Amino acid sequence: MPDRIEEHHGVTVLVADPGGPPVTTVQDSLDLIGAAFQGAEVVALPAARLTGDFFTLSTGLAGEIMQKFVNYRIRLAVVGDITAWLDASSALRALVLESNRGRQIWFTADLAELAARLKDG
Repeated sequence: MPDRIEEHHGVTVLVADPGGPPVTTVQDSLDLIGAAFQGAEVVALPAARLTGDFFTLSTGLAGEIMQKFVNYRIRLAVVGDITAWLDASSALRALVLESNRGRQIWFTADLAELAARLKDG
């Protein structure tokens, strides 16, 4: 399935194709941001498209990618089960907890959870 645009509670979301290419570099994230500039406020990125380098915080990749989304004022939702990564890293658990308190970067289990978060503001 290709990337698609959906609207959830008045917010336009670019839902990235789960079968799309892995996001392994900052340039890959900029490509998603560029696609979002077609009218989306949020990019819903399947967690399966992120590699271990993203979830291993010491690589710095997560921070670089997340910062690009913040800089371009496009919200990012990492959508999917990341339990194994959370179990392996207290630093990642802290990052996810803190991110989910904000409005710019969220980690959600599925699109339904993302839609609920968008409904709540």
